Amino acid sequence: MLSFLASVVLAQAVPNPPMPREIVIPQQTRSLPGGLDQVPVFNSNNPEVVKTEGILLSTFPPQGKRVPGAHLDYPLRGRFDLFSHHIARAIETPDDLRSLYLGVIVYNPGSEPVMVDVLQTASYLSQPDAEFIALPAQLDNALGTVYAGPGDRVMNDVLRGKRQAGWVDRLIIPPKQSRMLMNLPIPVRPLKPPLNGRSTLARLYSNGTVYMANLAMFAKENPDGSERAPTLEEWEALLETGDFAGPREKAPSPPDRPTGAEIYGRVAAIAQGSQWRTQVTDPDSRLLAIPPRGQAYSYGLSTLLAGKMGTGQNQSATLLTRYPGTAYEAHGNYGIEYDLTLPLSNNTEAPQTVQVKIQTPLKEDTLSKEGLRFRQPPYTSVFFRGTVRIRYNDDRGLPQTRYWHLVQRRGQLGEPLATLTMPPGDRRLVQVSFLYPPDATPPQMLTIQTLSTSP
Repeated sequence: MLSFLASVVLAQAVPNPPMPREIVIPQQTRSLPGGLDQVPVFNSNNPEVVKTEGILLSTFPPQGKRVPGAHLDYPLRGRFDLFSHHIARAIETPDDLRSLYLGVIVYNPGSEPVMVDVLQTASYLSQPDAEFIALPAQLDNALGTVYAGPGDRVMNDVLRGKRQAGWVDRLIIPPKQSRMLMNLPIPVRPLKPPLNGRSTLARLYSNGTVYMANLAMFAKENPDGSERAPTLEEWEALLETGDFAGPREKAPSPPDRPTGAEIYGRVAAIAQGSQWRTQVTDPDSRLLAIPPRGQAYSYGLSTLLAGKMGTGQNQSATLLTRYPGTAYEAHGNYGIEYDLTLPLSNNTEAPQTVQVKIQTPLKEDTLSKEGLRFRQPPYTSVFFRGTVRIRYNDDRGLPQTRYWHLVQRRGQLGEPLATLTMPPGDRRLVQVSFLYPPDATPPQMLTIQTLSTSP
C-alpha cells in the first residue's frame, strides 16, 4: 500500500543482488491482546493523488449543500484525531503548476463558543521537508532527525509528544461560525517531476460539538502574479457548492469475499481508534514467558483482511461512517499508535539471551508453512519506514529509552531493537511504541526470540 509518491520517488534498486532464497522461521504467531480505543479519527486519504478541487472528506450535515452525498453528517466532540495524506501531481499538466491547498475547516453549530485544543500536531511536505531518501535498515534516532517521507517525519514527531510550530494551540469558534484549522499548500513548482505530497496528523479535543471538512483548492493569484492562500470565505463557498475532489480511487473489493488479491481502497471516513495500548501477557497471567531456547513467537502488527499472518486477527480500525466506493476499513491503521508493554519472564533454570524485533515477513492470511516466511535478500520494495521507541532496563538495571528508525523491505528479518541477558527467574518490563506510518504496507510482526546459545 505504498503511495504513488513513494513508488515514483523511491525506485531503489539493489545493485548485483545475490540469488534470493526463501527462509522459513518455525514459530508460533499470536493475536495481539487488547484493542483500539474509542477515539474517532477523521481519516482523509481518498483520492490520494488530487487533481481537481473539491471536498475530500466532510462530516457536515448535507442539508443545503449542492452535493449532499459529499457530507457524512457526523458531529465530533471531545477527543478526536485528524489524519490527512494527499498528493499533488502536475505531470500531465506541466503548464499548470499552481500549488494545491488543503484546507481543514471547523464549524460550530451551537449557540455558545467552542474551543478546540490542538494537543499534538505535525504536517510535512515530501519536498523539501522530508524527501524519500535511501536509509540503512536500522539507525539510532535519538535526536529525531532521521526520516524519509512526510508520513515518517509526522509520526516521528507525534511519537515524541511534539506540537509543530506554526499551529495554534487552541481554536476558538464563535456560534454558527467556521474557522480554519489548517490552510497549507502542496507546491509543485519548480520540482522535477512536479509531484509533492503532504501528511498531517493532529490530536484534538473539543469542548463542544463541531463539524469538520478537509477541502482541496488551487492557490489564488495576486495582482502581481504570485500565489496566495484561499480565504475563509472561499473555503466556505467551496464547502457549500463543491463536489468531490477527484479523481476518486478504484472501488474496494467486497470484504466478505477475500481472494488474496484484494483491492483495499483508499480511506475517506471516520474511523474508530487512535491508540492500541495493552499489556502483552500469557493467558491468565500477568507475565509473558520468554520462548524456549532457540525458539520465538510473534504478535501481529496492523494485521488486516487477507493478511492476518495465522493469528486470525484483523486489527484494521472499523469505520463509523464512510463514503460509498471508499475502503470498508481503515486498513493499515495509518496514524494509529501502538503502545505495547511486554512483562518478560525467564521461567527456566538457566540464563537466557532474548531479543525483541520488528519484522516484515511475506504477507499471508493462514500460514502456508509452520512459521513465518522471509526472503534473503528481501525484495527491493520498502514496506515499513518509521521510528520505533523501546524502553527497558538493561542488564545493569539501568533504564534505557532508544529510538530506532527502521527501513524494512518485503520479506526482511529485521534487527534486534533490544538484546537482554536474563538470569533464571528474571523479570524485565519492555515497552514498544510507534505510530503506524503512511507509505508503509502492513502487516509487520513483533517478535520475541530466545537465542540458542548461552549468554
